[in-house]
This record gives sequence, C-alpha cells and structure tokens, in this order.
Amino acid sequence: MDWRNFDRKLDMLTVFSTLKHDAVFRAFRQCFCQVNEKREDDTAAVAEFAAALYHLGHTDNWTDYLKELVLSMENPCSYFAAKGQEIPAYIDAAARSDLRLLSEAAAVTAEMILDNSDTDGLHIPEWFAEYVDLETLYFERLSKIDKHGYGMYAKYKMFHMEPAKDDKSGFVLEPVAFPDAVALSDLIGYELQRNQVIANTQALISGQKASNVLLYGDAGTGKSATVKAVANAFSEDGLRLIELTKNELHLLPKLLEELSENPLKFILFIDDLSFQENDDDFSALKAVLEGSISSRSLNTVVYATSNRRHIIRETFSQRAGDEIHRNDSMQETISLSERFGIKIYYEKPNKALYLDIVNGLAAQYGLHMSAEALSLEAERFALRKCGRSARAARQLIEQLVAAQNRCEKE
Repeated sequence: MDWRNFDRKLDMLTVFSTLKHDAVFRAFRQCFCQVNEKREDDTAAVAEFAAALYHLGHTDNWTDYLKELVLSMENPCSYFAAKGQEIPAYIDAAARSDLRLLSEAAAVTAEMILDNSDTDGLHIPEWFAEYVDLETLYFERLSKIDKHGYGMYAKYKMFHMEPAKDDKSGFVLEPVAFPDAVALSDLIGYELQRNQVIANTQALISGQKASNVLLYGDAGTGKSATVKAVANAFSEDGLRLIELTKNELHLLPKLLEELSENPLKFILFIDDLSFQENDDDFSALKAVLEGSISSRSLNTVVYATSNRRHIIRETFSQRAGDEIHRNDSMQETISLSERFGIKIYYEKPNKALYLDIVNGLAAQYGLHMSAEALSLEAERFALRKCGRSARAARQLIEQLVAAQNRCEKE
C-alpha cells in the first residue's frame, strides 16, 4: 500500500474529520508518518498505537474500535437524519468517500505497516483487523437513528445532569459508564404498579402522548428500581434515562429545549422528590409539568419518586391562619402532585407479598434454605429493619447468600 498517499487521504477527512481528535486514531496515523519519513523508530510508533488501543480503547480489536467510533459520531449526516431531513448530496458524497477510506484503515495490521522494516529480534505488538464495509453499516445505522441515537447517546443509556457554569446551557450531561443493570425480571411483586409504568413508557416509545408519572409511597418498595428497570428494558428501542436532582430543576426548560429535536425518547428521572415550603425549585418543576408557555415535546416524560403523595413537607403550624389562607396553602401543597398525569402508589408489602419477594429473590440468587427456615429468618429480619419491604427482602437475601458462599469456601 502507498502509505504516503494513504495518510494524505486521511488528512482530507471531511464529514468524519473529528476523528482526528481521538487519541487512538491519532496514534494510528502517527505510524504512517514514521514509515513515510523512513525513521528508524517506526516500530516504536506501531508500539505506541498498540498501547493506545489497549489502554484507551480497552481492546485489541482495531476494526471494532474504529467501527464503533464511526457509527456513533455526531456529524452533519446525523444532524439531518435526526431532523428527518434528506442529507444534501454534497455531504452524502463526502461521507461515503470518508467511509470507504476508513474501511481500508480498519483493516490495517502491524505487519502491513512494517512490511519493509527491519524487525529482526523485535517483539511486534499485535491487534486484530479485518475489512468492514463502513459505508453500508453507517447508512443502515443512520436509517434507524431513532433507535440507536448518535454521539454520546449512541454509546451510553443513562446520564446524570450536572450544573456547569462554563456551558451556555448551564449544565452538562455526564454518561453513566456502569449503570444499574436491574431488569424487569429481577423485580418481584407490584405487578399492577409496574405494568402502568411499562404501558406509559411504551406509549412514549411509539410516539404517542405519554404522561408524567409520580411513583409515591413507602420507602424500599422498589419505586426507583422500577424506573431503572423500565429504562433498561427499552434502551434498544431508543429510550434513554437522564437523572437530575431537585437542585437542578431550574435547568429543566433548557434541557427540554436541547432534547426536543433529538430522535430518541427520554425519561427525566427525579428520585426521592420533596420540597420545603417556599422552595424556588417547586415552581420550576410545576411550570415544566404543566403551565409553561412552551409545550412539552413528545419525546420526553418526567418520572419522579417520592415517599410523600403531596411532595411538599407540611406541618400543622403552616396551616395556621384564616380559612382562605388555609385553603390556599392546601391547594398549593397538592397542586404539584396533581400535575402528574399518572400517580402510582407503592405501599409496604403485607406478610404474604413480603415472603413472595423473599422466596423469589432466594431463587434468583441461588440460596439453599428450607422454606420454613427462610420465612422465619425473613420475619426476624423485618422486625430488626422496622418493617417489611422489598429493600429489606433483598438485603436479607444478599446477607444469607454471602454467608452461604463463605461456608462453601470453608
């Protein structure tokens, strides 16, 4: 291969020009510079590329690394595809030219680079490479951008919202590299509540008008786990979850504006929601749920969990005053929860449901214990935890399994 001409072509990438900022790709190109200049340390450049691939890419598969980088890139093609618009001919032609060149790059091995170099007695690091048709793969992926997304939304499924003073929007979305992998099959009991969340989420995915949902009730009943399990279950259908805290609610309008033209669907997740009296964030969320001059797009819903139905902490002293004041205060207190289209109540499990959860988790975790002994231990544990709950059941089983594993090792 004419490496000098090949490197020149890589320098002319247009639609995929931001690949030049990737450290592994830069190390890959450096190999050609060394070979073209006929430096004696061309083998060192190959070693540096392999090190970058191993350490930064966490793989020895160069083809897969480059493929995933290309398929998830945010570029002019993804911009038009996300809007459902036809890609202009000049961009389409440039993209296809880039992709054909990158297909060749994905097949380059160390042996190909060092074909004319003196490598006697030197260890040549290896990586896997093969030809892949990136042009076909990319445009197939682009045709399903509403399922796969682009940019960081293609790589990650869950995100944290973080305030950022140096960003004009006032926030950044930080990907969660290792999200909670809880699955719907892991959850036991509360089928009626869970099915309501699933049905509403399916409406969101299908492009229908979905409701904002408030999951409220006793602690440890699986409200947050339900939201995360639903997000995991539908991630392949184009669903993403963004978690934000109460203190970030004033940024919601800007977040909604940013997401409005994204082809994916989003759950905006607020966990353990509650407010104090005269809390500014209360009004911010209230306006977003209903009442703002801007309409909520069809690709977002708010899912919030709370241990309180009315969300605002209220004391008897706050109800003091004449009748009009008292009624106004009470109406303000319940107004936020009433703006959720669906309110789902999670109550502490009774004994039968609690034991069903315990036994179901025991089977999932592979716990070997008789039903009678397990029931007795479960009730004792509930007394120590001040009540039965799904969380208590899981904590019990995890402790028993850990003890079982220690005994087996001994």
